[in-house]
Amino acid sequence: MTHCVEGELTPQRPAKTSCGDVAPCCDRNEGHSSPRATQGERRLACGAEHGTGCEEDLFFVSTKRRRFLGMEQLAKDLFEIGAVKFGTFKLKSGITSPFYVDLRVAVSYPRVLRSIAALYLECLQDFSGAFDVICGVPYTALPFATAMAVQGDLPMVMCRKEVKDHGTRRVVEGAFTQGSRCLIIEDVVTSGSSILEVVGALRAEGLKVDHAIVLLDREQGGCEALLGQGIGLRSVFRISNLVGTLRNLNLLEPGKVDMILDFICTARAASDVKRPETNVPSALPVAASSSSPVRDQLYSIAEKKRSILCVATDVQSTKELLGIADAVGPHICVLKLHADIIQDWTTDTSRRLRELADKHSFMLFEDRKFADIGNTVVAQFSAGVHRISSWADIVNAHAIPGPGLIEGLRHACAISGRMIGLLLVAQMSSKGNLIDERYTATCLRMAREAFPFCIGFIAQERLDPTGKLFVMAPGVQLDSKGDQLGQQYNSPEYLLKRKGVDFLIVGRGIYGSEEPAKAAQMYKELSWSVLHG
Repeated sequence: MTHCVEGELTPQRPAKTSCGDVAPCCDRNEGHSSPRATQGERRLACGAEHGTGCEEDLFFVSTKRRRFLGMEQLAKDLFEIGAVKFGTFKLKSGITSPFYVDLRVAVSYPRVLRSIAALYLECLQDFSGAFDVICGVPYTALPFATAMAVQGDLPMVMCRKEVKDHGTRRVVEGAFTQGSRCLIIEDVVTSGSSILEVVGALRAEGLKVDHAIVLLDREQGGCEALLGQGIGLRSVFRISNLVGTLRNLNLLEPGKVDMILDFICTARAASDVKRPETNVPSALPVAASSSSPVRDQLYSIAEKKRSILCVATDVQSTKELLGIADAVGPHICVLKLHADIIQDWTTDTSRRLRELADKHSFMLFEDRKFADIGNTVVAQFSAGVHRISSWADIVNAHAIPGPGLIEGLRHACAISGRMIGLLLVAQMSSKGNLIDERYTATCLRMAREAFPFCIGFIAQERLDPTGKLFVMAPGVQLDSKGDQLGQQYNSPEYLLKRKGVDFLIVGRGIYGSEEPAKAAQMYKELSWSVLHG
């Protein structure tokens, strides 16, 4: 996939770029010029060898000098207004980065905003794909897309991050028709997840999306991730290009540049690590994995046991619970239970259950469905006869009370000193339930904000296009019918192949069987074969 602009002044290591482009010719051959040569010297050196004024260089795709000057000036402007900072910064993922990008400040500088829009529009001159409208990724890219629309006389639509509960309740605002082709405008790409979220929302409204343009690519695997989802990406800057330009403007010291380029190379190498070919959710990139140890442990168990099966044990005695846990343990990755329906529950129950989980290598999921204010859920989670926080690995909750509930559970986890993951109930399998699309969208937003404590959903379909937040689907049986109390069942094939869920929750089909161990083994092998069939 070709980037729109490759920075001529990049001092990066001779290598293939993150999206398959060959490094610019001025940087491939040391004989051209010194890394710290002036712009004119580097252009003359390159032109002397090629006899074309470097027209073959990817940076000169448009062969227009104004693009070069515009990029150089914008790089300087972004540095001076603090949109790009260099130092030591801890990112949301937990990574320590030698640079930090926050382009939101650009809206306070009209000239810079016009320059950004102009370079996006320059990028369009080399864009071969057709489009009918543009759409900025909320929120930072919205003013960039708006400026671009005004300067370039381009139709634009807006994709809401949160859907209002009044008015038209539309996800996508603006004039468009079914089948309209939409070009995504983004400010910064790291993993590509923000673009994929908008792509999913736009496609759900009937728009066609297969291209995006970004101002700055951090070169941390986003381009490849998007390409894997059918989205071609062009960038005005790559971070290595931007760093090279700033160095040649004497705004960055060579030693600092080397440190930044080493970081970029390391991040790129991590994003290029080959994962095992499996449809089980893959582990997070190395740099981000430690931020969600519960999620990583679940994936590790699933891979090792070749199982995406969670068994629900809706029984009412300790004897039944422990007996089923011991029987199905070798075949499952998670055991789900309702501690509050066990009539003879004691601290010994949780102790023995924990021993079985360790023996057979599965995780314990307490299906408590917390749904109260923060202070109350702290007590429900950590106190009382069940003391859930002392033994559970995973719990779930309704999002109705809002973020305070999540903070309460997070606080209780901190008190317990244990790592516990939260699932939000974003959809239900019961007939006539009141959850609608707006509620599910709100759950998705809350989960993203609460990651890595919140690791996924109870739902009936994939919600997060990136797969970072996984889905456990209840209501699974080979006979996809229902019961007299409104429970609706789906087959493993339907949920895995059609709906893209990650883990299956099977209850009565296993614990109600005469031979739970054999039933669990059958569901385990069937679900795994569906994924690889």
